[in-house]
Amino acid sequence: MKKRIVCFGDSNTWGYDAATQERFSEDIRWPCLLQQRLGNDYQVVEEGLSGRTSVCDDPLIEGLNGLAYIQPCLMSHAPLELVIIMLGTNDTKERFGLTAYNIAQAITRLAHKAKSTNAGRQGGAPNVLVVAPPPIGAAYATTDIKHPMGKDCDVKSSAFPRHLQTLLKGTGIHFLDAGSTVSMNNIDYMHLNQEGHQHMAEQVFAWCQAL
Repeated sequence: MKKRIVCFGDSNTWGYDAATQERFSEDIRWPCLLQQRLGNDYQVVEEGLSGRTSVCDDPLIEGLNGLAYIQPCLMSHAPLELVIIMLGTNDTKERFGLTAYNIAQAITRLAHKAKSTNAGRQGGAPNVLVVAPPPIGAAYATTDIKHPMGKDCDVKSSAFPRHLQTLLKGTGIHFLDAGSTVSMNNIDYMHLNQEGHQHMAEQVFAWCQAL
């Protein structure tokens, strides 16, 4: 059986293209590029959903709470070598009222739930990698995306990764800060462009090689 990796995320895992408002093709999306780099011994499962949050129920759109879905999701794909969680961008929305620290707490809670499943090899716990997404650019507030997002999203998205790293320390849950080398596009400033997907795949692949 192939080693299976689940990529659990939001629109930046699904592959939203802000230029066309459609989905990037398989030769662009970072989970697909990760699959190419890992080769035939692996199966990379795309579990991206636009608008997904870590723990919040969105009052406007149903089904976006990652905490409510992650256990059946992981069990349906078991056994797993690795779960990659990349969330937090949508948690910055003003309507959720979360601070940067709260967002880090929420993602940590989700990661612990993933780790507590028996979706790993031989019914054990899967490896879990939490990826902090690149921060939202401050210029998002000059675009139409500011209306559904609200204010200070860029500030919170820049601050929560350091809290997240601290909260995950010593838990056995791995951490990768993608913002160190990956940035968002220059259209809505909160989605990856083609280059961003390439860099994301390279970062995650380098981490997987050390697993």
